[in-house]
Amino acid sequence: MPKILIIEDDTSFCQMLQKFLTRHGFEVNTSYSIQEAEEELKDSTFDVILSDVRLPKGNGVSLLSQIKQNSSKTQVILMTGYAEVKTAVNAMKKGAFDYISKPFTPEEILLVIQNALQAKPDSKFEPNKRQPQKKEGPRQFLVGESEKSKKLQQYVQLVAPTNMSVLLTGESGTGKEVTAKSIHEASKRKGERFVAVDCGAIPKEIATSEFFGHVKGSFTGAIEDKIGHFEAANGGTLFLDEVGNLSYEHQIQLLRAIQERKIKRVGSTKEIQLDLRIIAATNEDLLEAVAEGSFREDLYHRLNEFSIEVPSLRERNEDILLFANYFLDKSNIELDKEVLEFSEEVKQMFLQYSWPGNLREMKNMIKRAVLFTEGDTVLPKSVPDVVANGAGTRTPQNFSKSEFEKDRILNALKQTNFNKTKAAKLLQMTRKTLYNKISHYQLKV
Repeated sequence: MPKILIIEDDTSFCQMLQKFLTRHGFEVNTSYSIQEAEEELKDSTFDVILSDVRLPKGNGVSLLSQIKQNSSKTQVILMTGYAEVKTAVNAMKKGAFDYISKPFTPEEILLVIQNALQAKPDSKFEPNKRQPQKKEGPRQFLVGESEKSKKLQQYVQLVAPTNMSVLLTGESGTGKEVTAKSIHEASKRKGERFVAVDCGAIPKEIATSEFFGHVKGSFTGAIEDKIGHFEAANGGTLFLDEVGNLSYEHQIQLLRAIQERKIKRVGSTKEIQLDLRIIAATNEDLLEAVAEGSFREDLYHRLNEFSIEVPSLRERNEDILLFANYFLDKSNIELDKEVLEFSEEVKQMFLQYSWPGNLREMKNMIKRAVLFTEGDTVLPKSVPDVVANGAGTRTPQNFSKSEFEKDRILNALKQTNFNKTKAAKLLQMTRKTLYNKISHYQLKV
């Protein structure tokens, strides 16, 4: 079992990190000051030391020489809330393996530790040749173990280095925006802006201004110049979520901007050249919308140079507990809690539940469960009734996606006494999307 020493003066953060790493199979000691750390180092040898840079009466860098003298095999990782490049470079010259900037996610620190354990120690104490690891896309994008998850990651890595437009499809809550961000972060544009736009939330009257911007005085209410989403994303990536909700008029404007790679702000004659990547997402069947005439076929093909289906959570049964633990760790950090695990009964509930709201539903449910948990284990009483009572309702393999979605919409409508606004909110989709699906499935409501 690898031994880790954490040197951190923030006691609550230190204890939370200790419990998290212990749960992942490490033997963990803690020190809250340089003096305590020096006492630990006299008595024990560690595989990895995680040390905060700023400590009372000193800093983590000053310990490096002593650590390396005691054990050349010990790898040192510095934690800093200041992200100082000079500090990191100086530390690596003195033998540190890496540094990580706060705040970091649980999977980020795990990856850095795993890399440190796998790396060959340098007996000459020369600076580590690799660059400090920063928060890059793939490390913020949790990759599951199921075949569906592996295929998703394979497609992300395949298309990311290109400039191809990508169309992400999948149910609401599956993580399409997270997937879009991971594509951006793995691309050549990762240093530029990622601008996300919810097309279903933009009022039709101001959509042109939102997308392309306007100049002062171009219409009533235009009291100053405004940069639109296209201009804001120039050089980077523009993510168009729920693109199927765009009106036909705005589809034409969008197509022209993508084709010509230039725009004009409302009220201006000056053309702005564009160099950006488009990633679009939808939970609707755009091909069906094309066939019905509500979505332009030429725009569909412009957006769909490469398509990726983001799988639903019920299609990734092997990943359910993996994602659950991931959200448990995030919830602990966000709520300043120290919940360690789920009870076996809760795990079985998770595995049996159909997760109609997918990852978004799981994230919200686990955060709520962690908030209501008094001890260190999530028990059934902390789990919402919909999950507890839904145990055993996992969708059979021969039950098609369309049948499942139809059933889900009907249940939401019944639950809200057929109030379509409330049902759309419950289903986590726009009213327009709900109306389209009611029409598509020919539901009598």
